[in-house]
Order: sequence, then C-alpha cells, then structure tokens
Amino acid sequence: MKTELHVPSELRFLNIVENWLLGCLEMDLGESVDWARQSNRLRLVLAEAFSNVVRHAHRDRPHLPVWVRLELKDSDICLEVWDYGRGYNLNEYMAPTPEAMQEGGYGWLIMNRLMDHVEYTLQVDMEGRNCLKLEANLVEKSEAPKTKA
Repeated sequence: MKTELHVPSELRFLNIVENWLLGCLEMDLGESVDWARQSNRLRLVLAEAFSNVVRHAHRDRPHLPVWVRLELKDSDICLEVWDYGRGYNLNEYMAPTPEAMQEGGYGWLIMNRLMDHVEYTLQVDMEGRNCLKLEANLVEKSEAPKTKA
C-alpha cells in the first residue's frame, strides 16, 4: 500500500494526520499488530516530525503544505515527512545529555530510539524539499514458547 496526505502547516492538523496514518495501517494490518503499543510509538514519532516542520521548517511560511507519504510492505512501514524549509545540518546535532538540561534536540533522539531507521535528506527533489524518512517493522517477533522443566 502506498498513500500520501498533504495538509496545511498548522499544528491543529496533527490529529488529522495521526488518524490518517493509524487508520491506513489498521485497515491493512488488522489484528496482526499490538495497536496499543504501536499507536503510541507512531503518534510520538509523527508528532515530533510534524511539529518540527510546522515550528521550524515552515515557521515563516505557514502557507506551504506538509507532505506525508506512507508505504507499507507486509509489516514494514516507511513514513516520509516532506518540507520546504532550509533544512537542518545533522553534522551540527549534539545529542542531549542529562547534565546539560538543554531545551531542544530531543526529537532526533526520540525518533531514532523508536524507529528502526531514520534518515534525513536535504533538498531531495527539484522543488528543493527535504525528506525525513522513518522506517520500522510493526509486527514484533513472538518469543519461542517456553517449555516446562
């Protein structure tokens, strides 16, 4: 399954994007997924990615749309969030440390901890858009049955 959604750069549209994402996934994956766990994971990652576009990339140009693309193959999800901002140089990223008590920088850390693969590419296409790609497998491998001793 492949689908995409274009929404205005306004935080009030986050709920619409979350419902779209989870609805598409649940429609295709049904009961094969622990939705209580996975929906929390995906909501947090999506909220971080979407709010970064709205608050940073499109801050001075709220008329620009946020593009969200979803691709699902079996239980592997690829979620892309596209923006028209200047972009962020990941070489300048300093991961937060508990002793620093810094205000920002946690989003990249959170997304990398919750997803299997995170990739950010600057000015990917002819329009000069940036792409945040988030990938994960949504079906957890079940543990082998335990035998009684």
